[in-house]
Amino acid sequence: MKAPIEFSALEAARHIREGRLSSVDLVKACLARIEETDGDVKAWAFVDTDGALARAAELDAIRKSGLPIGPLHGVPVGLKDVIDTADMPTERGTPIFAGRQPERNATIVNRLLEAGAVILGKTVSTEFAFMHPSGTRNPHDLKHTPGGSSSGSAAAVAAFQVPLAIGTQTNGSVIRPASYCGVFGFKPSSGVVSRNGVLRTSETLDQIGCFGRALEDVAALTDAIESYDPTDGTSYARPRPQNLQGALSEAPVEPNFVWFDMPFNDRLDDDCRQGLEAVMEIIGEEHVDQFKPAPTFADLVSVQETIHLYEILHHQSDVFDAGWDQLSDTLKPILTKARVITQLEYEDALEVKKTADSFFTNLFLDYDAIIAPSAAGQAPELHAGSTGDPIFSTIWTLGGLPCVTMPVLVGDKNLPIGVQLIGAREKDDRLLRTANWLLKTLTTQDD
Repeated sequence: MKAPIEFSALEAARHIREGRLSSVDLVKACLARIEETDGDVKAWAFVDTDGALARAAELDAIRKSGLPIGPLHGVPVGLKDVIDTADMPTERGTPIFAGRQPERNATIVNRLLEAGAVILGKTVSTEFAFMHPSGTRNPHDLKHTPGGSSSGSAAAVAAFQVPLAIGTQTNGSVIRPASYCGVFGFKPSSGVVSRNGVLRTSETLDQIGCFGRALEDVAALTDAIESYDPTDGTSYARPRPQNLQGALSEAPVEPNFVWFDMPFNDRLDDDCRQGLEAVMEIIGEEHVDQFKPAPTFADLVSVQETIHLYEILHHQSDVFDAGWDQLSDTLKPILTKARVITQLEYEDALEVKKTADSFFTNLFLDYDAIIAPSAAGQAPELHAGSTGDPIFSTIWTLGGLPCVTMPVLVGDKNLPIGVQLIGAREKDDRLLRTANWLLKTLTTQDD
């Protein structure tokens, strides 16, 4: 049998359910791996050693008693340090909130507990889940960034410190770090997962996402945390996609894809471009339509920026004003830029977003998924002072569309490169079914 840290989340849950592995042993293995590697990787802002072991022991006793158990029973999960927890600090990647202890859990934390998960601790976030690089390093090469802003979540999963982690995405903060760190990243449709108790940087754009080492793991984690929440303005009172079912399903027919020849595609590294071309060749040209969209389509990048900057300043203005001297020199000029955005410009951007939403609704009447880069290429080196270019996620995040990145390419520095698929809003299960088809098709080709 594999070492406990090598199990996927669902493998671990099955072994625990069948009595071949205890949650305590799995948690101990993860803690030992953190002790061994996190001095270099620096993925964790807080590790709740005592709390995690006590929770694991409780869950083992519950299983032995014959009481009902959840789909993630005994499985450790890391939480990005912008997600409130009543029993551990949430410092949001900034000294302004050093020592901050929330009074109650975020909704998704309670959902995880209901599913039987063990909250192992808080993973490192960049400052206010934005652009300033954190101290976290890429486990594949410590000289490279893990991406941001969900830096620690991606790195912890990639380093086998934890099988699952949760992050957030307002631009590219799940998909890009998952690509850089060589793990699966899934951002479900906006409104599927409650954001109650999560740092608010943009009411319109903030979304929750998941990291794992298998497609079915991120699907199962999303199933565990999704729910209707009337306290969240984007949450909807309708049934949610059945993501694990989608990820395990066979496509009834070969899917149809669309590739957009965007003007910023010239930012792609050669190995990323060549890898994507090879993937599309394997899919077959009869199943991939390539379009050059109208120039206004690329303008959606500036629309996202307008909404993001206007709203982060609106939501956190009191914090920024009081703690200005504690902000990074990366964030300060961004906030200065945000201050000159007028309400009219903001409202115009929201109207353009509505037009884009209608465009995507019509697009997915003909296509199963958009195929796109997850990032420009391999993870940049740390000395560049950047978490990487998020532009290949910007438009899809603006649209609130479900996005998944799969670690199927390798660059010339032997670092991972993800391939991204984007699906129709609220049809996340169909997107994951398409992702499953693509993974099997690529595997068959390799064989």
